[in-house]
Amino acid sequence: MQSKGAVKLFAILMALVCLYQLSFTWVTKHVEGKAKEFANGDPVKEKAYLDSVSSLEAYPVFGTTYKKCKENEINLGLDLKGGMNVTMEVSLVDLIRAMSNYSNDGTFNAALANAQKAQSNSQKDFVTLFGEEFQKLDANARLAAIFATKELSDRISFNSSNADVLKIIKTESDAAFDRTYQILKTRIDKFGVTQPNVQKIGSGRILVELPGIKDPERVRKLLQGTAKLEFWETYDNRDIFPMLEAANKVLKGMGVADTTVSGLNSDSLAVRQDTLKQAVDSTTASADTAKKSSLEEQLAKKSSDTSSADTTKKNKSFEEFAKDNPLFAVLNPSVETNEKNQQELRKGPVIGSALVKDTGRVNQIFKMDQIRSKFPKEFRPYWTVKPIDKDGKVVQLVAIKTPAREAVAPLDGSVITDARKMRGQFTNNWEISMAMNAEGARVWKRLTHDNVQKSIAIVLDDYVYSFPNVIQEISGGNSSITGSFSLEEAEDLANILKVGKLPAPARIVQDAVVGPTLGAEAVHKGLLSFVIALILVLVFMVSYYNNAGLIADVALFINVFFVMGILASLGAVLTLPGIAGIVLTIGMSVDANILIFERIREELALGKGVRLAVSDGFKHAYSSIIDSNVTTLILGIILYVFGSGPIQGFATTLIIGILSSLFCAIFISRIIFEWMLGKNKEIKFWNSATKGLFKNIHINFVERRKAYYIFSGIIIACGIAAFAVKGLNFGVDFQGGRTYVVRFEQPITTIQVIDQLKGPLTKSPEVKTFGGENQLRITTSYLIDDQSPDAEANVVAKLNEGLKALNLKYEVLSSQKVGPTVADDIKSSALWAIIIGCGMMFIYIFVRFRSWQYGLGAVVALFHDVLVVLSFFAIFNGVLPFSLEIDQAFIAAILTVMGYSMTDTVVVFDRIREFVGIHHHAQDQRKVINDALNATLSRTINTSLTIFFVLLAIFIFGGEVIRGFTFALLIGIVIGTYSSICIATPIVVDFTKKRVLGTK
Repeated sequence: MQSKGAVKLFAILMALVCLYQLSFTWVTKHVEGKAKEFANGDPVKEKAYLDSVSSLEAYPVFGTTYKKCKENEINLGLDLKGGMNVTMEVSLVDLIRAMSNYSNDGTFNAALANAQKAQSNSQKDFVTLFGEEFQKLDANARLAAIFATKELSDRISFNSSNADVLKIIKTESDAAFDRTYQILKTRIDKFGVTQPNVQKIGSGRILVELPGIKDPERVRKLLQGTAKLEFWETYDNRDIFPMLEAANKVLKGMGVADTTVSGLNSDSLAVRQDTLKQAVDSTTASADTAKKSSLEEQLAKKSSDTSSADTTKKNKSFEEFAKDNPLFAVLNPSVETNEKNQQELRKGPVIGSALVKDTGRVNQIFKMDQIRSKFPKEFRPYWTVKPIDKDGKVVQLVAIKTPAREAVAPLDGSVITDARKMRGQFTNNWEISMAMNAEGARVWKRLTHDNVQKSIAIVLDDYVYSFPNVIQEISGGNSSITGSFSLEEAEDLANILKVGKLPAPARIVQDAVVGPTLGAEAVHKGLLSFVIALILVLVFMVSYYNNAGLIADVALFINVFFVMGILASLGAVLTLPGIAGIVLTIGMSVDANILIFERIREELALGKGVRLAVSDGFKHAYSSIIDSNVTTLILGIILYVFGSGPIQGFATTLIIGILSSLFCAIFISRIIFEWMLGKNKEIKFWNSATKGLFKNIHINFVERRKAYYIFSGIIIACGIAAFAVKGLNFGVDFQGGRTYVVRFEQPITTIQVIDQLKGPLTKSPEVKTFGGENQLRITTSYLIDDQSPDAEANVVAKLNEGLKALNLKYEVLSSQKVGPTVADDIKSSALWAIIIGCGMMFIYIFVRFRSWQYGLGAVVALFHDVLVVLSFFAIFNGVLPFSLEIDQAFIAAILTVMGYSMTDTVVVFDRIREFVGIHHHAQDQRKVINDALNATLSRTINTSLTIFFVLLAIFIFGGEVIRGFTFALLIGIVIGTYSSICIATPIVVDFTKKRVLGTK
């Protein structure tokens, strides 16, 4: 074996990296175990414990905090730990209407309406659809006549072509999408969810994953709420500080102290003070930068009067400090060091800073009646949206001043006509140019006049994004916000300022909720199926291949270790289908070992010594191993690209598993073999029971090919007949709708539930047993086209109305919603995945075997496998006691079956090519092919049986959620094995007219 040293080095480095990455999971589980022990079943105490240690060192070896370890642990999917998965679609209709200044043009509005309808059945983006519909309605109509507004006059003129206008609209729509994404991300970050995930998943869609959510309806309202941009006057810190001292005294008198929180024990960072100026003014205002000062310095201010702020942390323990200063223990006053090295109150609207985890406590304090009375009724404290330190732990508190008569902002985002980032006129710094309409300019002039040398806060969704200082009165509505902005900060603020004028509301088009009960059960069942499958494979390999099987078992353990480590390194999410992917990898990883072992057994049967047999066995098996794994890898990549959510999790583990098992089988196994041979240890590849198996078998597969065609044709015909009579059971993934999994306290019939729900839901829902007799899955299309924010709440209310009439206790374990647009996209993606998969397989086989007949045989076998699996689902739909839905998981199963079928087919083709090359002068080429097929039986049957029993373990112990998925795989493995020998090869024979099928 060449480069043995390099392989060993790579394996050692890989093991160290995996060990390092997995160690974070072990550390977090240890800390969380202590939290559970401390809380004794109280979730509030448990969370408080974890919050208190989040910034403390939890991993002494690397000096890593618990929070950092949590970020690097293996991330479980929502189906394993419970939570909410939401797909949001950004509606661009309102944006386009706003850009046209809400034009009443008939063609324009009709085109928008038609584009909305077309969107549910198209993969094109909305702007393109709008342009096409506008052109259809009136080929001579000009978009420039509608969009050449005052606000867009610098980009769109009356002479602009429709294509130019659509390009501008597309640019603004992309910016609106980014803006909505940032707003949603900020809202989620402030929601207090552990390990949330917000990501863009395509044109106009955003995925939001929230673990551990207990109030889904609150989340839906939060995500779909309209963004509120406001401009507020502010108080100065020096005016508010005496009130903070008074509030601190009141809290001390009340005996209110919270010693579970910690003050700011690190230096607070410099505070940037943005400034406002007249846009045409050449004066450049620099940002005020405050000096760093620690908590000890800020609270050490000495003054003639005695106050609660005189006590320093240097002289007292934090507990004593917190008792004397309950407010300042959690809110760090805003002070700075002057030129004389003396502490003084910082000028500006920032009245303090606090750790993010302490902001809730500060909010509670300011809501207390005794504390509110110490401040003016116009006072309102708002937190800054972004932390001021590198670690993201500290945020500032800004003192907002509301109008005396009503708590309404003097100016809101609707008056902004444009905002964009730009370089300063006389500096190279980034700044934001902002323009307002006439009404906004009038109010802005008054507001800036009244607040010269004061700050005006820019607030979105009750969080302060900036608080620029007013340099002078600004008239005309054109302003510039200057400061030490980075490019990203300038772009973000410009986007935020556009929220009011260019709205792009996001609506939920798909969501899924998994309760903690179902999540815990999924973890248990997933691990159980994993352990059982692993034991089955280990036992089989040793039973069949003797101590050589132990080498495969060691390689298998290393493979699983590598897969888990790589998943942790990539930050991949481990889902229940992902566990199924790992379990399937266990089964498929032995395939390479079985190929190698069978080749070695053949070499030994020829009388070769063990050392030479091992060398030649590996050499002759390489071609089949590489070809079979590459084809499966290609299909795994296709599945990842076209899948979403849990299906991507399955594809991820499958891809990683294929690469890892390939490395372990070819290199790790070889190193162990050579080590044993070097130590003169005896290696056996059989025992008395398995030595002669599959020898002297002479099945005439080629001669019986017509019988195989007839057999497959009968199954597919029965499937077509079943489909014509009762159709397929399409899940909500493909047809849209809502699904709820409900568990009752005792068994209940589906008829009882249907009778109670058909009234509230206006028509009978689909109700099926899902697992035990007390667990049902309810599917309904009620209000699925209703896009209002309250639609989901209304459906849940109607569902509960019907279920309560049964007079039984019940629990909604999970829910899922798929809108019509998403359902259409899923169907389209599924179809393309299968078509592209077949196309890629044909190309690969054609290139690899240099014969279109081989490619045709492989693709026909693939289509055959898909049709047979679909036939079984049609025939047994409503017959078997578990769900046979056609959904995303089914498509994942189909592609996996295609991958396995290709693996088998490639191995068979490779052996045929080898035999034909050796016996190319033989008169009876069909006998040569039959000999090749019979030679692969031991490998084919052993691999198929191994994977079959692995899948059987998942099917029995993996839980109801993936039972239909594993059933499709079980059928597919059997059919894939059958088709590789009985369909793919006969097709090659029938379409090859030459006497010799090819030697290369």
